[in-house]
Amino acid sequence: MTNRGHRELIRSVVGYPRDMIGVKLLGEPFVVGEKAFEMRSYVDLRSPLKEGVLKEFVERDFEVARNFVGHVIGNLNPGGEEEVCVIVGVPARASNINKDLLVKVFREFTDVVQLISEPFLVAYSQGTLVNCLVIDIGAGTVDICALKGAMPGEKSQVTVNRAGNFVDARLEALIVETYPGVQTNRYIVCKLKEEHGYVGQAEAQIIADFRADGKPVSYDITEAVGTACEMLLPGITEGVERLIRTVSPEDQETMLQNIFVAGGGSRIKGIDQFIADALGDYGDVGVTCVKDPTYAVAMGALKLASELPPQYWEQLGSVTDY
Repeated sequence: MTNRGHRELIRSVVGYPRDMIGVKLLGEPFVVGEKAFEMRSYVDLRSPLKEGVLKEFVERDFEVARNFVGHVIGNLNPGGEEEVCVIVGVPARASNINKDLLVKVFREFTDVVQLISEPFLVAYSQGTLVNCLVIDIGAGTVDICALKGAMPGEKSQVTVNRAGNFVDARLEALIVETYPGVQTNRYIVCKLKEEHGYVGQAEAQIIADFRADGKPVSYDITEAVGTACEMLLPGITEGVERLIRTVSPEDQETMLQNIFVAGGGSRIKGIDQFIADALGDYGDVGVTCVKDPTYAVAMGALKLASELPPQYWEQLGSVTDY
């Protein structure tokens, strides 16, 4: 998202030609995003990020990240005389090494760059920075953050490495286990999860079309979808419980009534009530899914960037644990 009104969701993959035929078909050194994904049958797909940060500390992955970031910022058509100032959302517990590598990539294409915790940016987008708790369910990580009126430190944030990609892997395994011979892959089950994901009680039977030995088949995957999605919950509730214990006793009740769920995982049907029920021993718990989970982090980043001049962004990196 930019202050010029640009708003776009980009699949974080880069495609490179596998051979001379691929070079001819692409007509360019690499392709990015959805275009790369659609060409996956004849390009080598590489994802520069894993669990929200650079996948590996090697030059090859650094180059993939450089190609991706350069493409994204270049498509925004920044003017030659204008400063490009960027706030990047990162997982709550990203290491300093990971942050430094991301900054190194972005500095090649920007004038000012600052990395900020993704759950903090969600809270900023909601205008709630005191006594609230954010659960940001992404593809690689679930980031949980307790907001107490200041920039959250390490003790106020938890990262769980079982998130959307984990659910996809478990759902694929459950389907294959239940229906031997079915032909499926991670892309197919991810689409099924995004369309039908639920926890608790299913609203209706889920029948999905597959191929088995090349022939079309239809299978009931209702139980598999629910079971896979519910595997997210233990890590989430344990993270919330750990953070609540760090909050002053007089503020715990208020925070438990102000829990926000964001990220793609917040679209799982029933997840807000499921989390609230799982935390029932703590009293009255209020859980709300944000209205625009796809852009909640970006909205918070843009709002923060617009309200705080870039010359003050460095102060955002001075985090004190509490």
